[in-house]
This record gives sequence, C-alpha cells and structure tokens, in this order.
Amino acid sequence: MKSLKIFLLILVPTVFYSQKIRVFILAGQSNMNGFGYNKDLPNDLKSFKDVYIFQGNSVPDGDLNGGVGKWEALKPGNGTGFKSDGKTNTLSDRFGLELSFAKRMKELFPNDKIALIKYAREGTSIDSLAKGDFGCWDSDFRGKNGINQYDNFLTTVKNALAETDIDGNGKKDILVPSGILWMQGEGDASYTEEVANRYYVHLKTLMNQMRAALLTDDLPVVIGKISDSGKNEVGKVWPRGELVQYAQEKFVQDDKHAAIVRSTKKYNYGNDPWHYDSAGYIDLGKNFAEEVFRLIINFENKP
Repeated sequence: MKSLKIFLLILVPTVFYSQKIRVFILAGQSNMNGFGYNKDLPNDLKSFKDVYIFQGNSVPDGDLNGGVGKWEALKPGNGTGFKSDGKTNTLSDRFGLELSFAKRMKELFPNDKIALIKYAREGTSIDSLAKGDFGCWDSDFRGKNGINQYDNFLTTVKNALAETDIDGNGKKDILVPSGILWMQGEGDASYTEEVANRYYVHLKTLMNQMRAALLTDDLPVVIGKISDSGKNEVGKVWPRGELVQYAQEKFVQDDKHAAIVRSTKKYNYGNDPWHYDSAGYIDLGKNFAEEVFRLIINFENKP
C-alpha cells in the first residue's frame, strides 16, 4: 500500500525521543475547513498554549503544490481562505472546528501537548463521479498529473510528520496519532442515488487507508453527520442527504473504534445554505473532542 511506503520511514522508533505530543487529523470538505468568522470568537478561543497546527495547502486535483505547510502555534485563521507556500502561512478571517476542539482536548488532557494536522477542501467528494471542479478523495482516481485529494492529504501528513521539533524547544518530539476527525459527505449527497449508495463502502475504505497511513489499524475515527439547511427553492439542499447520513451511521455502528457527532442537525447557517454559522463550528469542535476522548480512553485502556 502506497501510504505505508510513504510513512514507514517517518514514524520511526521513538526510543531517542523525549517529548510526546498527541496528534489529531482533521480532514474533509468545507464544513471541516470552516466558515466561522474570527470576529465572532470569544476570548478563550483566540490563543492557546501547547497547541500546534500544520495545515496543508488546499488545491484542486492535479495541482502540484497541495499539502505544503508549516507548523505554527494554533490561532484563529485556519478556516476557508487559509493558504501556505510551505515557508509562510497566510491566515484568513475564518475558523473551523479546530479552535474549540483544541480547547476541549487541553481540558481533557491538561498535561499533554496537542498537535493538529489539517487538510480540507470545499466541495470535494469521495466518489469521482461527484467531484465536479472541486476534487476527489478516492485514492484510485487519476486525473491531471495523477494527483487527487487523498494524495494531497498524504503529502500534508508526510510534510507535517517530517518535522521532529514542532514547538521549537530544541527537543525531539514523539508525534503520536490519537484520532481522525472527518467532516464530509455533502459532495456525495449532492449527486445521484448511485453515488450516495456507494458512500458507505467509500467511507470505510478511506478511513482504513488513513489509519494504515498512520500505522494504527484501530485508530479512533469520529465522523461529523451531515445536515441540511433546507435553504433553497425546494427546501432540500442535498438531494441524497438521507442516504449519506444512513451510510455514516452504518459506518460507526459497524466500526467499534468509530463515533459520530449528530449535533449538526440543530445548527444555524451563515450567509449561505451550505455552511454553519460561527456558533455551530464552536459547538462542533467541542463535540468532536468529547467523542474522540471517549474512544481514546477505550482504546488506551483495552487489554
């Protein structure tokens, strides 16, 4: 498997390392990227201690600069509009679930440093037939230059894990994969019934590929359940939304190391019918943290 080949040389034995940092993967499409406004943030979500983020540059399938980035202390601005050339990160005026997620994880693991690796792109689907001009997460899809969104994700993780001192304190770090957060499905729900009916298989395959890339077959996975604002002329934004929701529920029912966040159904939306408002992203991050923490405790305490 190509992901194993990429990472076997990165996740090296940790005997010589002196500092453990919990790493969480954040991936998906636009509601993972985040459309909250920084101006709406409370003060306790504006700065963090011992929390770091590497966000891969988001590009369409086929572009050659996807996944480049740079580790930085977490602060607002990693929502839609974020860019990186690998040397400089350009923050935006938007945020996603990463801020409230990090705050809650620090409350739950007060003695641990936290690292986030994020790659998300608006409009993307898993199924290549639903990708449109946005992009496709199917690892078998080969478009221009043979690069898809899963390739950009792998490049993001590879670049992030290549850094051995992410906090710059002169000590080498043990970067310990602790969970995958996945917020996606709207793209597949916007196409045909056949595409939506394939979502379960595609989701299961993709999550297991991500786990394999991180060399942890039973790594905790938390899925954000898609929701529908009803804010269009027919009162239903995602024509096949119920089928994708069913597939998400089936995935977590069948996978004992997975959980789902269902609070999305109560969120309000911002200036468009597709993206949550600022309060929604704040609540979403907290709920992702609660679910992944529960899975981690079960995972780490297993016999």
